[in-house]
Amino acid sequence: MSQPPLPRIAFIGTGGTMASLGRHALDIQDYSTLGKVMDTGTIMARVPELAMVAEVIARPYGALISSRIGFKDWRALAEACHAAVEEIPDLAGIVIGHGTSTMEETAFALSLGLKIDVPVVMVGAQRPASGLSSDMPMNLLNAVRVAASPDARGMGVLLMLNDEIHAAREVTKTATWRMQTFRTPDFGVLGQADADKVAFYRRPLRRTAPDTEFDLRTIEALPRVDISYAHADADGTAVRAFVAAGALGIVSAGFAPGNPTPWEADALADAVEQGVTVVQSTRVGSGRVVQGAKMKEQGILSGDNLNPQKARILLAFALTVTKDPAEIARIFETY
Repeated sequence: MSQPPLPRIAFIGTGGTMASLGRHALDIQDYSTLGKVMDTGTIMARVPELAMVAEVIARPYGALISSRIGFKDWRALAEACHAAVEEIPDLAGIVIGHGTSTMEETAFALSLGLKIDVPVVMVGAQRPASGLSSDMPMNLLNAVRVAASPDARGMGVLLMLNDEIHAAREVTKTATWRMQTFRTPDFGVLGQADADKVAFYRRPLRRTAPDTEFDLRTIEALPRVDISYAHADADGTAVRAFVAAGALGIVSAGFAPGNPTPWEADALADAVEQGVTVVQSTRVGSGRVVQGAKMKEQGILSGDNLNPQKARILLAFALTVTKDPAEIARIFETY
Protein backbone atom coordinates (compact mmCIF):
# COMPACT_ATOMS: atom_id res chain seq x y z
CA MET A 1 0.00 0.00 0.00
CA SER A 2 1.42 3.38 -1.00
CA GLN A 3 2.04 6.02 1.64
CA PRO A 4 -0.16 9.13 1.61
CA PRO A 5 1.58 12.23 0.23
CA LEU A 6 3.38 14.42 2.73
CA PRO A 7 1.74 17.76 3.59
CA ARG A 8 2.94 20.75 1.57
CA ILE A 9 4.38 23.60 3.65
CA ALA A 10 5.66 26.94 2.35
CA PHE A 11 8.74 28.32 4.09
CA ILE A 12 9.21 32.10 3.91
CA GLY A 13 12.59 33.11 5.27
CA THR A 14 13.28 36.68 6.40
CA GLY A 15 16.72 36.17 7.92
CA GLY A 16 17.45 36.52 11.61
CA THR A 17 19.62 34.41 13.87
CA MET A 18 18.28 31.17 12.41
CA ALA A 19 19.69 32.18 9.00
CA SER A 20 22.99 33.51 10.30
CA LEU A 21 26.45 31.98 10.21
CA GLY A 22 29.28 32.86 12.57
CA ARG A 23 33.05 32.63 12.32
CA HIS A 24 33.19 29.35 14.24
CA ALA A 25 31.04 27.13 16.45
CA LEU A 26 31.57 29.27 19.55
CA ASP A 27 30.64 32.51 17.79
CA ILE A 28 27.13 32.72 19.24
CA GLN A 29 27.18 36.39 20.23
CA ASP A 30 28.89 38.54 17.59
CA TYR A 31 27.92 36.46 14.54
CA SER A 32 25.74 39.24 13.14
CA THR A 33 28.79 41.45 12.58
CA LEU A 34 30.04 38.92 10.01
CA GLY A 35 26.98 39.63 7.88
CA LYS A 36 26.75 36.09 6.54
CA VAL A 37 23.08 35.18 6.15
CA MET A 38 21.68 32.12 4.36
CA ASP A 39 18.81 32.25 1.91
CA THR A 40 15.72 30.10 2.40
CA GLY A 41 16.90 27.19 0.27
CA THR A 42 20.28 27.04 2.02
CA ILE A 43 18.61 26.97 5.44
CA MET A 44 16.45 24.06 4.32
CA ALA A 45 19.49 22.20 2.98
CA ARG A 46 21.00 22.24 6.48
CA VAL A 47 17.93 20.40 7.80
CA PRO A 48 17.46 17.43 5.43
CA GLU A 49 15.15 15.84 8.01
CA LEU A 50 12.44 18.24 6.81
CA ALA A 51 11.82 15.83 3.96
CA MET A 52 10.73 13.21 6.50
CA VAL A 53 7.76 15.27 7.73
CA ALA A 54 6.62 17.46 4.83
CA GLU A 55 7.21 18.68 1.31
CA VAL A 56 8.69 22.06 2.18
CA ILE A 57 8.65 24.66 -0.58
CA ALA A 58 11.07 27.57 -0.35
CA ARG A 59 9.53 31.01 -0.81
CA PRO A 60 12.45 33.51 -0.88
CA TYR A 61 11.78 36.84 0.78
CA GLY A 62 15.06 38.50 1.76
CA ALA A 63 17.41 38.75 4.71
CA LEU A 64 16.42 41.39 7.25
CA ILE A 65 17.62 42.42 10.68
CA SER A 66 14.49 41.91 12.74
CA SER A 67 14.96 45.18 14.60
CA ARG A 68 14.29 46.84 11.23
CA ILE A 69 11.05 44.97 10.60
CA GLY A 70 7.85 46.95 10.92
CA PHE A 71 4.63 47.76 9.09
CA LYS A 72 6.02 47.68 5.54
CA ASP A 73 7.31 44.17 6.06
CA TRP A 74 4.13 43.07 7.84
CA ARG A 75 2.21 44.09 4.76
CA ALA A 76 4.74 42.46 2.41
CA LEU A 77 4.66 39.25 4.45
CA ALA A 78 0.88 39.25 4.30
CA GLU A 79 1.11 39.52 0.52
CA ALA A 80 3.68 36.70 0.50
CA CYS A 81 1.42 34.45 2.58
CA HIS A 82 -1.58 35.09 0.33
CA ALA A 83 0.55 34.45 -2.77
CA ALA A 84 1.74 31.13 -1.35
CA VAL A 85 -1.84 29.99 -0.78
CA GLU A 86 -2.85 31.05 -4.28
CA GLU A 87 0.15 29.56 -6.06
CA ILE A 88 0.79 26.27 -4.25
CA PRO A 89 -1.96 23.66 -4.68
CA ASP A 90 -3.10 21.85 -1.54
CA LEU A 91 -0.96 23.99 0.75
CA ALA A 92 -1.30 22.75 4.33
CA GLY A 93 0.46 25.60 6.11
CA ILE A 94 3.09 28.33 6.12
CA VAL A 95 6.24 28.76 8.20
CA ILE A 96 7.88 32.18 8.48
CA GLY A 97 11.50 32.34 9.63
CA HIS A 98 12.13 35.55 11.57
CA GLY A 99 14.59 37.18 13.92
CA THR A 100 13.46 36.98 17.52
CA SER A 101 13.73 40.69 18.38
CA THR A 102 10.40 41.66 16.82
CA MET A 103 8.95 38.24 16.09
CA GLU A 104 6.13 38.59 18.62
CA GLU A 105 5.09 41.89 17.01
CA THR A 106 5.12 40.53 13.46
CA ALA A 107 3.16 37.50 14.64
CA PHE A 108 0.49 39.67 16.28
CA ALA A 109 0.21 42.01 13.29
CA LEU A 110 -0.24 39.07 10.93
CA SER A 111 -2.71 37.48 13.31
CA LEU A 112 -4.79 40.66 13.06
CA GLY A 113 -4.48 41.22 9.32
CA LEU A 114 -4.19 37.95 7.37
CA LYS A 115 -7.14 36.62 5.36
CA ILE A 116 -6.07 33.02 4.83
CA ASP A 117 -7.22 29.98 6.75
CA VAL A 118 -4.09 27.80 6.64
CA PRO A 119 -1.92 27.72 9.77
CA VAL A 120 0.91 30.27 9.86
CA VAL A 121 3.78 29.51 12.24
CA MET A 122 6.56 31.94 13.14
CA VAL A 123 9.93 30.44 13.99
CA GLY A 124 13.40 31.67 14.90
CA ALA A 125 16.46 30.67 16.88
CA GLN A 126 18.50 31.86 19.83
CA ARG A 127 21.77 30.57 18.40
CA PRO A 128 23.01 30.93 14.82
CA ALA A 129 22.86 27.92 12.52
CA SER A 130 26.64 27.52 12.77
CA GLY A 131 26.72 27.71 16.56
CA LEU A 132 27.44 24.82 18.89
CA SER A 133 24.10 23.26 19.86
CA SER A 134 22.16 25.60 17.58
CA ASP A 135 18.42 25.39 18.12
CA MET A 136 17.70 26.30 14.49
CA PRO A 137 17.30 22.78 13.02
CA MET A 138 14.87 21.46 15.62
CA ASN A 139 12.92 24.72 15.79
CA LEU A 140 12.45 24.73 12.02
CA LEU A 141 11.52 21.05 11.90
CA ASN A 142 8.97 21.50 14.68
CA ALA A 143 7.53 24.63 13.09
CA VAL A 144 6.91 22.64 9.90
CA ARG A 145 5.27 19.87 11.92
CA VAL A 146 3.01 22.37 13.67
CA ALA A 147 2.06 24.11 10.41
CA ALA A 148 1.15 20.70 8.96
CA SER A 149 -1.03 19.76 11.93
CA PRO A 150 -4.80 19.94 11.27
CA ASP A 151 -5.20 20.94 14.93
CA ALA A 152 -3.32 24.20 14.23
CA ARG A 153 -6.13 25.51 12.03
CA GLY A 154 -8.28 28.28 13.41
CA MET A 155 -5.74 29.46 15.99
CA GLY A 156 -4.43 32.44 14.11
CA VAL A 157 -0.69 32.92 13.84
CA LEU A 158 1.39 30.71 16.11
CA LEU A 159 4.96 31.03 17.38
CA MET A 160 7.13 27.93 17.73
CA LEU A 161 10.43 27.80 19.66
CA ASN A 162 11.99 25.40 22.14
CA ASP A 163 9.37 22.70 21.40
CA GLU A 164 6.60 25.04 22.63
CA ILE A 165 3.62 26.46 20.71
CA HIS A 166 2.40 29.93 21.65
CA ALA A 167 -0.44 32.19 20.50
CA ALA A 168 0.66 35.36 18.71
CA ARG A 169 -1.45 37.60 20.95
CA GLU A 170 -0.05 36.27 24.21
CA VAL A 171 3.59 35.38 23.68
CA THR A 172 6.54 37.62 24.49
CA LYS A 173 10.32 37.37 24.54
CA THR A 174 11.57 37.22 28.13
CA ALA A 175 15.29 36.40 28.07
CA THR A 176 18.26 37.71 26.12
CA TRP A 177 20.12 34.44 25.45
CA ARG A 178 18.23 31.48 26.92
CA MET A 179 16.52 28.92 24.70
CA GLN A 180 13.25 29.21 26.64
CA THR A 181 13.06 32.94 25.93
CA PHE A 182 9.48 32.96 24.61
CA ARG A 183 6.83 32.74 27.29
CA THR A 184 3.09 33.28 27.61
CA PRO A 185 2.46 35.04 30.95
CA ASP A 186 -0.69 34.11 32.87
CA PHE A 187 -1.90 31.37 30.50
CA GLY A 188 1.03 29.26 29.29
CA VAL A 189 1.63 27.44 26.04
CA LEU A 190 -1.05 26.22 23.65
CA GLY A 191 0.77 22.95 23.12
CA GLN A 192 4.06 21.21 22.53
CA ALA A 193 5.90 19.52 19.70
CA ASP A 194 7.21 16.26 21.11
CA ALA A 195 9.02 13.42 19.39
CA ASP A 196 5.88 11.35 18.83
CA LYS A 197 3.37 14.07 17.93
CA VAL A 198 2.28 17.69 18.03
CA ALA A 199 -0.05 18.02 21.02
CA PHE A 200 -2.41 20.95 21.67
CA TYR A 201 -4.09 21.52 25.02
CA ARG A 202 -5.99 24.81 24.64
CA ARG A 203 -7.14 27.30 22.03
CA PRO A 204 -7.10 31.13 22.00
CA LEU A 205 -10.52 32.66 22.58
CA ARG A 206 -9.92 36.18 21.25
CA ARG A 207 -10.76 36.83 17.59
CA THR A 208 -7.92 36.18 15.20
CA ALA A 209 -7.12 35.81 11.49
CA PRO A 210 -8.79 35.37 9.13
CA ASP A 211 -11.98 36.45 10.96
CA THR A 212 -10.97 40.03 11.76
CA GLU A 213 -12.02 43.48 10.57
CA PHE A 214 -8.51 44.26 9.35
CA ASP A 215 -6.72 43.36 6.11
CA LEU A 216 -3.02 44.19 6.01
CA ARG A 217 -3.03 44.20 2.20
CA THR A 218 -5.41 47.16 2.06
CA ILE A 219 -3.84 49.32 4.79
CA GLU A 220 -1.65 51.92 3.12
CA ALA A 221 0.05 53.08 6.32
CA LEU A 222 -0.40 52.86 10.06
CA PRO A 223 -0.95 56.04 12.07
CA ARG A 224 1.80 57.05 14.45
CA VAL A 225 1.38 55.40 17.84
CA ASP A 226 4.09 55.73 20.49
CA ILE A 227 4.80 54.11 23.86
CA SER A 228 5.50 56.16 26.97
CA TYR A 229 7.38 54.07 29.56
CA ALA A 230 6.71 54.86 33.21
CA HIS A 231 9.62 55.25 35.60
CA ALA A 232 10.34 57.09 38.81
CA ASP A 233 10.30 60.86 38.21
CA ALA A 234 8.77 60.57 34.71
CA ASP A 235 7.50 64.10 34.13
CA GLY A 236 5.50 63.73 30.91
CA THR A 237 8.21 65.08 28.59
CA ALA A 238 8.03 61.97 26.42
CA VAL A 239 4.25 62.22 26.12
CA ARG A 240 4.40 65.87 25.07
CA ALA A 241 7.14 65.07 22.55
CA PHE A 242 5.06 62.29 21.01
CA VAL A 243 2.08 64.63 20.67
CA ALA A 244 4.30 67.27 19.07
CA ALA A 245 5.63 64.65 16.66
CA GLY A 246 2.10 63.96 15.44
CA ALA A 247 1.13 60.83 17.38
CA LEU A 248 -2.52 59.90 16.95
CA GLY A 249 -2.22 57.32 19.69
CA ILE A 250 -0.10 56.77 22.79
CA VAL A 251 0.24 53.62 24.85
CA SER A 252 1.23 54.26 28.46
CA ALA A 253 3.42 51.46 29.81
CA GLY A 254 2.55 52.24 33.40
CA PHE A 255 3.45 50.81 36.76
CA ALA A 256 1.34 47.88 37.92
CA PRO A 257 -1.63 47.70 37.97
CA GLY A 258 -1.63 50.39 35.28
CA ASN A 259 -0.61 53.79 36.61
CA PRO A 260 1.81 56.41 35.29
CA THR A 261 3.39 59.02 37.54
CA PRO A 262 1.09 61.95 38.42
CA TRP A 263 3.01 64.25 36.06
CA GLU A 264 2.85 61.76 33.23
CA ALA A 265 -0.87 61.26 33.93
CA ASP A 266 -1.42 65.02 33.51
CA ALA A 267 0.41 64.95 30.16
CA LEU A 268 -1.65 61.96 29.01
CA ALA A 269 -4.88 63.71 29.97
CA ASP A 270 -3.77 66.76 27.99
CA ALA A 271 -3.04 64.49 25.02
CA VAL A 272 -6.59 63.12 25.14
CA GLU A 273 -7.96 66.67 25.14
CA GLN A 274 -5.92 67.31 21.99
CA GLY A 275 -7.56 64.35 20.22
CA VAL A 276 -4.91 61.70 20.87
CA THR A 277 -6.19 58.23 21.79
CA VAL A 278 -4.46 57.00 24.94
CA VAL A 279 -4.42 53.36 25.99
CA GLN A 280 -3.16 52.31 29.40
CA SER A 281 -0.96 49.22 29.55
CA THR A 282 1.61 48.15 32.12
CA ARG A 283 5.35 47.59 32.07
CA VAL A 284 5.25 44.46 34.27
CA GLY A 285 4.26 42.08 31.46
CA SER A 286 1.40 40.26 33.12
CA GLY A 287 -2.17 40.92 34.17
CA ARG A 288 -5.09 43.08 33.04
CA VAL A 289 -5.37 46.84 33.28
CA VAL A 290 -8.79 47.77 34.64
CA GLN A 291 -10.36 51.03 33.49
CA GLY A 292 -10.96 52.66 36.84
CA ALA A 293 -12.88 55.83 37.64
CA LYS A 294 -9.96 58.19 37.01
CA MET A 295 -9.15 56.61 33.65
CA LYS A 296 -12.79 56.91 32.60
CA GLU A 297 -12.89 60.53 33.71
CA GLN A 298 -9.77 61.31 31.65
CA GLY A 299 -10.93 59.34 28.61
CA ILE A 300 -8.07 56.85 28.81
CA LEU A 301 -8.79 53.33 27.55
CA SER A 302 -7.66 50.00 28.93
CA GLY A 303 -5.14 47.88 27.03
CA ASP A 304 -6.56 44.77 28.72
CA ASN A 305 -3.69 42.29 29.25
CA LEU A 306 -1.72 43.18 26.13
CA ASN A 307 1.87 44.16 26.70
CA PRO A 308 2.76 47.70 25.55
CA GLN A 309 4.25 46.69 22.20
CA LYS A 310 1.18 44.68 21.27
CA ALA A 311 -1.23 47.31 22.59
CA ARG A 312 0.57 49.73 20.27
CA ILE A 313 -0.07 47.47 17.26
CA LEU A 314 -3.74 46.94 18.06
CA LEU A 315 -4.29 50.65 18.68
CA ALA A 316 -2.63 51.50 15.36
CA PHE A 317 -4.81 48.96 13.54
CA ALA A 318 -7.91 50.24 15.34
CA LEU A 319 -7.17 53.83 14.32
CA THR A 320 -7.24 52.77 10.65
CA VAL A 321 -10.95 52.01 10.98
CA THR A 322 -12.24 54.33 13.72
CA LYS A 323 -11.39 57.14 16.11
CA ASP A 324 -14.45 56.58 18.30
CA PRO A 325 -13.22 55.71 21.82
CA ALA A 326 -16.14 53.34 22.40
CA GLU A 327 -15.32 51.44 19.21
CA ILE A 328 -11.63 51.29 20.09
CA ALA A 329 -12.56 49.94 23.52
CA ARG A 330 -14.66 47.27 21.77
CA ILE A 331 -11.70 46.35 19.58
CA PHE A 332 -9.48 45.89 22.64
CA GLU A 333 -12.13 43.64 24.17
CA THR A 334 -12.41 41.61 20.96
CA TYR A 335 -8.78 40.92 19.94
